[in-house]
Amino acid sequence: MVILGAEDIKEVDVDALAMRVFLKALEILGGPRRLIEYRNLTWVPSLIQASYAVVLSRELMKTEDQIAQYLGITRQTVRNMLRADEELVMKKLEGELKEKSLKAHTAGGLAKMAYREIKEGRDSLDLLVSILGPAGEALDITWPVEVLRRIKGLKFPISEEDLKSRLSGMRIEGRPVEELLDELEYPIKNPADLLRKIKQALES
Repeated sequence: MVILGAEDIKEVDVDALAMRVFLKALEILGGPRRLIEYRNLTWVPSLIQASYAVVLSRELMKTEDQIAQYLGITRQTVRNMLRADEELVMKKLEGELKEKSLKAHTAGGLAKMAYREIKEGRDSLDLLVSILGPAGEALDITWPVEVLRRIKGLKFPISEEDLKSRLSGMRIEGRPVEELLDELEYPIKNPADLLRKIKQALES
């Protein structure tokens, strides 16, 4: 059985979107430090699996069987993730944080909430900035971090006028940001879409 075909991969960057969902789920939890405080880093694999399950289900319309085969987990676990009650999960979350294992429905509920937040334009910018910061400095590529800092709080999709207002005065690799923004295709769906389009403009 072909689970992810060439067309799937071309249309949706599954890994990138699943990672964004995972980071947003961590943010909803209160950040990685909260997991460390409760000594339950074993939650991380479950959250990653749930993030992939939600992305594969919502973006690629994969069945529970296909998702289970792709992730190497049972169909029932996938079902629990995808059918999780988000509100109920938030009510039980505080108690489960003290447990050593994360229930499938809790991981699924968090991933579903995170996916919805991302689709509504609320990416995990604090975590993205913290992750990109050291890497950007090491590679002498700091503009993505500065862009993310400046657009924090904006709702997506976003217009050219809003972007020019927030990014005014910036220069990216020697070019005025306004010049680059004129070359982008609008609307911009989310922060990751913005960074990708700016990079494409720089390379063109």
